[in-house]
Amino acid sequence: MKISARNQLRGTVVSVKEGAVEAQVVLDVGGQHIVSVVTVDAVKELGLSEGSPAVAVVKADSVMLAVD
Repeated sequence: MKISARNQLRGTVVSVKEGAVEAQVVLDVGGQHIVSVVTVDAVKELGLSEGSPAVAVVKADSVMLAVD
């Protein structure tokens, strides 16, 4: 599949916590964790489970930066 979004981060699924309708998927990308909330149906359709490879695609109107 090709996609126009440029912010694609390849990683490995660390955990999947399923609720009644939504699931929280944690993806390890180079030692950093990205958390995504998707439907339980999407988890099943994509075959996501611990250890699965996946790509986080970030599409946002703005990105906020912070410093200490």
